[in-house]
Amino acid sequence: MAEVGLLPFARIALRVSRAVLPRYRSRFSKHQFTQPQLLAILCPMRYEDWTFREAEVRLSEHRELRQALGLVSVPDFTTLYRFLERLDEATIDRAVGETVRQLRGMRKKGRRRARVAVDATGLAQGAVSTFFVRRMHHHGQKPLPWRHWLKWVVVVDLDQQFLLSQIARRGPWNDCANLPAVVEAASEQTRIGLVLADAEFDSERNHTYIRKQLGAHSVIPAKRGKKTWRIHGVRAEMRRAFPRRLYRRRSLIESLFSSVKRKLSARAPGRSLHTQKRQALLLGLSFNLYRLRHR
Repeated sequence: MAEVGLLPFARIALRVSRAVLPRYRSRFSKHQFTQPQLLAILCPMRYEDWTFREAEVRLSEHRELRQALGLVSVPDFTTLYRFLERLDEATIDRAVGETVRQLRGMRKKGRRRARVAVDATGLAQGAVSTFFVRRMHHHGQKPLPWRHWLKWVVVVDLDQQFLLSQIARRGPWNDCANLPAVVEAASEQTRIGLVLADAEFDSERNHTYIRKQLGAHSVIPAKRGKKTWRIHGVRAEMRRAFPRRLYRRRSLIESLFSSVKRKLSARAPGRSLHTQKRQALLLGLSFNLYRLRHR
């Protein structure tokens, strides 16, 4: 990536990892590699879209990268894989929170409450191109090789373009019921004044949660349905007088998705759903680290 070098990125990843993880999991650990070092290796791995074996090769070839990560020796690819398997979502959330704390410290004074958007995007499970899939379906007349993908739901600060909270799950799935959880996690990072979302998240319960419990303003277009449908409350207000000018800023979250997929990766590789979810959450953490270095 031309905008941010790998070495500065690795140094920031190690600094953030040290802030959220103890050096060793227990006193019986081998003490060959620290937990912050292993987490910091996984971040450049997602940053450069390496596999575990590629990460081992790149570390063995790149002396300056080993020095930036404080490594005396190169961990085996199985060491990285086992660390990823036991890495829990709470640890990644703390690391994302640490990046948000540092990014919010750089914000200009003036706007007190953040304007955020909620949306979801799909991540591929592997590196198979869509062109190959279409050609295989065209020539063989067989169904597509997969039915599911990973769905990545994020809350984004629209003014500063970084992630506040995230979840990942197998798609296709309607994430309307997940909005309160991800927005609440984002509100723990910063005060929220405006929440924008598309029609997938339309429900009176979501409007009520945002407006009454968070004390923020919500802009979510009401779903189109039959003429016989009768909607009430905030949803009726959205249909009667929709604030289009406010809603235009929601497109900025699409710009963030495009940036992540172009600059980092569009994949969440892994044979199991557990691994794929961890890879997606690490992708969000890596993007925040990229934004932190890019400032």
